Amino acid sequence: MKRGSVRLAATVAALTVVTAAAWAQVPGGQSQQPRPRPAMQVPKGVKMLEDLEYARVGEKRLFLDLYLPEQAQAPVPLIIWVHGGAWQGGDKAGHIPALAPLTTRGYAVASINYRLSQEAVFPAQIYDCKAAVRWLRAHAAEHDLNPDHFGAWGASAGGHLVALLGTSGGVKELEGDLGNLEHSSRVQAVCDWFGPTDFLKMRDFPSRIDRRRADAPEALLVGGLLEERKEECRRANPITHITAKSPPFLIMHGDQDNIVPFNQSELLHAALKQAGVEVTFEPVKGAGHGFNRPDLEEMVVSFFDKHLKGDRP
Repeated sequence: MKRGSVRLAATVAALTVVTAAAWAQVPGGQSQQPRPRPAMQVPKGVKMLEDLEYARVGEKRLFLDLYLPEQAQAPVPLIIWVHGGAWQGGDKAGHIPALAPLTTRGYAVASINYRLSQEAVFPAQIYDCKAAVRWLRAHAAEHDLNPDHFGAWGASAGGHLVALLGTSGGVKELEGDLGNLEHSSRVQAVCDWFGPTDFLKMRDFPSRIDRRRADAPEALLVGGLLEERKEECRRANPITHITAKSPPFLIMHGDQDNIVPFNQSELLHAALKQAGVEVTFEPVKGAGHGFNRPDLEEMVVSFFDKHLKGDRP
């Protein structure tokens, strides 16, 4: 594996038990301050900016962390990480020990928190993600970021949100009003790791989660039984908003995933391809809800290299 390569897949695999539990049930609760973070050692050559407030909703403060290469040719492209956890758990600090090495490959990395479903139902989550993108563009010059070369990467519920970021660029009903509205919330490339994409079709494949129940994660996200919230599901589905202008996608999904059914990525891939969007789909044979494959990590970095470096916006 190349020097300085990302070791995120191992982290995701190690946290699969936590993520699976989150899909079943995670206690609620609001947080007005940054959440406690695990102790970590920032790699040499990385500048860490913690708990940057990117928006407020009433008294609720929304934070992101920013990791910058100390030695890189400015401005640098940015990869925005969106954590998973069934929209009920997870935190921006959870994968940073694995994501920070991306700075050795010429990237800045932002990891964001967003309102969880026990705090606010959809579309609050995508409002927050888009507000974070706009804030990062508004502060791009301050942090030597290239505002025209933003990518998004997420896993599980985070995969859903980055896919939605990619497909809903310019969709007014999903923009929200959380500041910096003069800046675009579009991203130029998306890596979706096993995210839900069409809620009403999640029962087409086996899963440990019964999507007919009111306590299914997707039902909690949209505020009620999926069959009774079809319009909310339509708005929340990344597939709904695909156009030929959607950015390039890289999709990865374990074909034995029993939490987010494999068909969710098959459907997204087919819809993007039909719209003429550049998309690569990598089924991970034998993998469940997470995987540990260094070659896949390198594929992700190569994907972002192709679309975020050079002159291509």
